[in-house]
Amino acid sequence: MLRIEGLTVRYSADGPAVLRDVDLTVDEGELALVTGPTGSGKSTLLGTINNLVPRFTAGVRTGRVTLAGEDVTTRPPRELADRVGWVPQDPLTAFVTDTVEDELAYPMEQQGLPPAPMRVRVEETLDLLGIAPLRRRSLRTLSGGEQQRVAIGSVLTLRPPLLVLDEPTSALDPVAAEDVLAVLRRLVHDLGTTVLVAEHRMERVVESADLVVRVGADGTVEQGPPAEVLARAELVPPVVELGRRLGWSPLPLSVRDARRRAAPLRRTLTSPVDPPLPDTPGGLRARRLTVRHGSAVAVREVDLHLPPGQLTALVGRNGSGKSSLLWALHGAGPHTGEVTLDGRPVDGRAALVPQTPADLLYRETVAAECADADTRAGRPPGSTLALARRLGGDLRPGQHPRDLSEGQLLALVLALQLAPDTSVVLLDEPTRGLDYRAKAELTRTLQTLTEQGRTVLVATHDVEFVAATCQRVVVLAEGEVVTDGPVREVLPSSPLLAPQTSRVMAPLRHLTPDEVVPADPDLPARDGGLPGGPGRRTR
Repeated sequence: MLRIEGLTVRYSADGPAVLRDVDLTVDEGELALVTGPTGSGKSTLLGTINNLVPRFTAGVRTGRVTLAGEDVTTRPPRELADRVGWVPQDPLTAFVTDTVEDELAYPMEQQGLPPAPMRVRVEETLDLLGIAPLRRRSLRTLSGGEQQRVAIGSVLTLRPPLLVLDEPTSALDPVAAEDVLAVLRRLVHDLGTTVLVAEHRMERVVESADLVVRVGADGTVEQGPPAEVLARAELVPPVVELGRRLGWSPLPLSVRDARRRAAPLRRTLTSPVDPPLPDTPGGLRARRLTVRHGSAVAVREVDLHLPPGQLTALVGRNGSGKSSLLWALHGAGPHTGEVTLDGRPVDGRAALVPQTPADLLYRETVAAECADADTRAGRPPGSTLALARRLGGDLRPGQHPRDLSEGQLLALVLALQLAPDTSVVLLDEPTRGLDYRAKAELTRTLQTLTEQGRTVLVATHDVEFVAATCQRVVVLAEGEVVTDGPVREVLPSSPLLAPQTSRVMAPLRHLTPDEVVPADPDLPARDGGLPGGPGRRTR
């Protein structure tokens, strides 16, 4: 189905190679998972398949792309719309109509299909994706998972044999993400569609993948069966990391496989126990906080206390009110009730990174943005750029911020917002586009902030990040707090929020591979050869 030969991509004639001498083959009816560090070139690789790169990005490309035996290297993207279905990271940026039904019909209108087959294909797509009840809904009223399914449907109406998706689950809650992945599995298994998915949250996709395509930081690409590629990859999902530390072969790709292998291990360990969360006075406090958008109530009379020095996760399905609550805590937007910091109005003492971080950028280069942040925060020159690089990889100072990958863009804005010594840090989906290494760096950064006495609240769907990072979890549903407690009590007890390690080790309450088998190989081994012994806690 897809063959790439000798592909090299540079975004300027004398610039470094983003992709280097890439050879790649994906057969018909395969689901290929594209992985690699943040900024390594995954989106570039996907964009070359339908010639969005370099047609709409500029740059220089050499090599050849073949679809079903036909060289399409020089074809414009519009001529490949019926061959390659392209779904970008943010579906809202690609929508061109107002309603679901119109969005499904629009690509066929552009291709000049007659009305009769258009109607048939719209109905078939509505049924295939389970979105028939949404047909007359406004696109902007849909949840994230619904928007993602509509975005997939809008390209499927042209019946392309190849579907390419860039981070399709990065902004979705676990249920919505599973709905989208179920659609992809059905397309592959029942219709023979070839699917390429770039995804940092590998734990969601890897067990469904036939093939892993790993893009290295140096621009090289390797492919192979998932267990073989991940056995030597630097960045792997928790269940694979657990298998590697325990020496399992073949490596497990699913919780089910790992759980079977871990049965003897569970009998030798005991659950870790955390000290109670301290009830420190002061910090950020909301009383009867309510947020309305028109007639809709997004946040309903929430009482919440976030003490200094505490790292709290705010979780809940798409549309539960997390972003509205963050903005109200920041002091922006219309709301009723009371929000105070140490008993006084917040008055600019809270930093917020929104879901659309590019809204906070206005300079021409990465260097200029970072220099401004250093000046405003009174930090030594280069401090903000150094943090951005730790989070986002090889950020070049002369790059325009709008030319960064989604993960690099987020890393830059995180660094800009973390530069000032604000008392409260509010982050809305801060791990979108970040690989496991960058998430670990973000964890260290946020934990340093709490050690300094700052209050940190993270709204996220990334339960693996919550398990490794946070002390407390607040669950929001329909604008109300339904659960509030220590992370080790809240996550493992939920079938939807439990991280992979918790599912493997249940009924024990381990949250991460580090708590089962510490990463340090020099630690003495005990309890059946497990370094560090039972219940070791690294957080």
